[in-house]
Amino acid sequence: MTAMPVAPKNASTHIPVLLDEVVSALKPSADELYVDGTFGAGGYARAVLDAAPCSLIGIDRDPEAIERAVAFSREYGPRFRICEGRFGDMVDLLDDIGVDGVDGIMLDIGVSSFQLNEAERGFSFQEDGPLDMRLSSDGESAADVVNGYDETELANIIYTYGEERKSRRIASAIVRRRAEAPFERTLDLAKLVESVLGRPPVKKGRRPTHPATRTFQALRIHVNDEMGELERGLAAAEALLRTDGRLVVVSFHSLEDRVVKNFMAERSGRLPAASRHMPMHMDAAKPASLRLETKGVIKPSAEEEAANPRSRSSKLRAAVRTSAPVWKEITDA
Repeated sequence: MTAMPVAPKNASTHIPVLLDEVVSALKPSADELYVDGTFGAGGYARAVLDAAPCSLIGIDRDPEAIERAVAFSREYGPRFRICEGRFGDMVDLLDDIGVDGVDGIMLDIGVSSFQLNEAERGFSFQEDGPLDMRLSSDGESAADVVNGYDETELANIIYTYGEERKSRRIASAIVRRRAEAPFERTLDLAKLVESVLGRPPVKKGRRPTHPATRTFQALRIHVNDEMGELERGLAAAEALLRTDGRLVVVSFHSLEDRVVKNFMAERSGRLPAASRHMPMHMDAAKPASLRLETKGVIKPSAEEEAANPRSRSSKLRAAVRTSAPVWKEITDA
């Protein structure tokens, strides 16, 4: 039986999902250099550094993650460095410290338990806090979006990024309510969404999904440009990985996984067969820059799901860099 992942030191509120599977897919080796593009609590980084006498660069845009990395750096010394910024900018971030190639990159897409559990970050629809949702301190907050965007824009965001079928009803209710008073707190918005959708009944003793889940997810993704960041990060990984370098990505919802799946399928040459009525896609003639390491997607075991409910929606995909050139310049990603 696969060993269960354990919480990283000083991080009792966060258990990295698919930890053993991530390390197995990355295959850490002595003297190689890896990137953890979503450092967070350092769970994956710690497991990789403990698995082999290698080095690792962590990247995170969350100031609180950078603070955690300071103590982490004292523990691992010169084997670990931290860069503050977005993983989509990792080519430039690594260039600034004199690194132009690495042997492996791992990305854990989404929001960490630290961020979800801190009401003041504004991600939670169960604990009251300011309606913020930013992973860093710059840019629009969720309150700016909810109070400033028109009804159609709000509906499109909630439908596209939350896959919420009743997005128009929610957007309409938001616009009506904000005319009386702006939204400033998370529970205020959560209660409004619940008043529109209602609370689903409990089935077989399982707590139902909160009706505001999809709306909050959509706002968080929009505020942090998470889909654009993921696309840029995948292109950056393709550019940075040395031949036989490994890319390992853990995602938590279908939108993220679809982007990762399509990117890896395209770069590995696994494109849909060309129609006899249509010319072959131009990209089909390009040599594959990635080789798929696994068939399909890796999901958590039943034991891990029971021990860590957050892992239930997680999916892992992995690929290996070939010697072929990158498909696109980073600026085109």
